[in-house]
Amino acid sequence: MSLPLVEIGRINKLEVLKSTEQGLYLGDSVEEILLPNKYIPEGLEIGDYIDVFIYTDSEDRLIATTLTPHIMRGEFAYLKVKDATSFGTFMDWGLEKDLLVPFKEQLERMDVGKSYLVYMYLDNVTDRLVGSTHLNKFVEQNTIELEEGEEVQILVGNDTDLGFQCIVNGKYKGLVYKNQIFKDIQPGDTTSAFVKQIRPDNKIDLVLERTGHESIEPNAEKVFEVLKKNEGFLPLHDKSDPDEIKRLLQMSKKNFKKAIGTLYRQRLVTLDDKGITLK
Repeated sequence: MSLPLVEIGRINKLEVLKSTEQGLYLGDSVEEILLPNKYIPEGLEIGDYIDVFIYTDSEDRLIATTLTPHIMRGEFAYLKVKDATSFGTFMDWGLEKDLLVPFKEQLERMDVGKSYLVYMYLDNVTDRLVGSTHLNKFVEQNTIELEEGEEVQILVGNDTDLGFQCIVNGKYKGLVYKNQIFKDIQPGDTTSAFVKQIRPDNKIDLVLERTGHESIEPNAEKVFEVLKKNEGFLPLHDKSDPDEIKRLLQMSKKNFKKAIGTLYRQRLVTLDDKGITLK
């Protein structure tokens, strides 16, 4: 069905072969893929090469688009359910044809209007792109090539009783515990994090701010900037409630105390029982 060198579900660079009423055909002498008129950029001519995303249309024909979907084959993304049918649910992934998540690939019932962490793969039997919420089938669990303290990129997933499940560096599964969250994060966010520990069962615990000495200076700078935005005063001190510190500064009380200590030693602030004041 597919061209030998074409990767369904990914961006491909293809040659423009010919023009028809429906659009331009891309590919080679073996097989041609339609790029519909509405996706043709101005000035594209026969013989030119163009980067396109390849997937199948409602009749299982290969189709090209210059649109970039929210997810590529072999990737994870946080997608919203648009519709539910008798054979699965359909997710909004940024293209006209929605992404199917068959019932057998659903870890739990998926409700219209809600969003879920999804992995997209190519069904080798049908050559169709499908989604799955059985994430453990697709994350790397045997060998974790990370070190404690290492900075990583995370995709924030579902909110659980313990914290937020995350996809780490696009290949591992991790968790940010709720009592370790000192800034606002929401499912679907992508942000940096740090490996707190890798457990014996290869589960990854994450924190959103670097611990130890390296976190002092950035936090001190943050407190300094917030002070400037608040007319040089914050009603916080070393006896303040941790939740109030988290609400105003999105950091832990421990890092807050280190930060104000740094600012005080640099003679940038004065401290009293009412709060912090810029000099």
